[in-house]
Amino acid sequence: MDKQIIWITGASSGIGEALAYEYSRQGELLILSSRKQEELERVRKACAHPENCHIECLDLSEPQTIDKAAQNVLSKFGYVDVLVNNGGISQRSLVAETPLEVDRKIMQVDYFGGVQLSKAVLPSMLARGKGRFVVISSIVGVFGFPQRSAYSAAKHALHGFYESLRAENGRNGISVTMVCPGRILTNVSLHALKADGSEYGIMDHAQKNGISAQNCAKRIVRAVKRNKKEIYICQKDILMVYFRRYIPALYYMLAGKVKPN
Repeated sequence: MDKQIIWITGASSGIGEALAYEYSRQGELLILSSRKQEELERVRKACAHPENCHIECLDLSEPQTIDKAAQNVLSKFGYVDVLVNNGGISQRSLVAETPLEVDRKIMQVDYFGGVQLSKAVLPSMLARGKGRFVVISSIVGVFGFPQRSAYSAAKHALHGFYESLRAENGRNGISVTMVCPGRILTNVSLHALKADGSEYGIMDHAQKNGISAQNCAKRIVRAVKRNKKEIYICQKDILMVYFRRYIPALYYMLAGKVKPN
């Protein structure tokens, strides 16, 4: 087979859905995962080559479903060329008002779920001497931001884990591309968790005017082809990354003043 086997989590909407369409146009064999069977069916049917799309439901908040999905995929296909850890959930709540159970849920979905899936497919990659992890982080994975404490913490954790994985396994043919989107036009703010664990239900103004998911997906696919280790997909929000890196005093001043939404 000359097709790559590409597994995308969070494939029922947003960046994951856009990546499914982009990779399908290129004729790749796709495994599409999320909690929502009906939405995955919709995405599969909209793909350029739906016959090359396999649906495997899982819930990143439920570890047992991750193990089952990995077993099913490896049993059916034997290996995965590219795992796109895209599934996640955002946050809109202050540290002082957010109970620990909400922090734990966000960490499970945004960090532990993807790590569990990565550990499940890594042995098959090592056996073949090749494989790639594409990890959808965020620009708040490199700095903190108001009302994103657990979300930012989970994204920071992804960088530490996958940079370590890359360092350990680069000589074994394993590659990692860390993707740090800024404001992308998706429903991420609608489904973000409030302090009580319910959905925020509001489209952020900045999100509404963000980069399209389609544009984002094209840039991710291009970066993966070029073997990029880390990419930022941002508009003016990239300035906060530069301020944090090169003018930290300015970053600290702005971070306390910027409107979180």
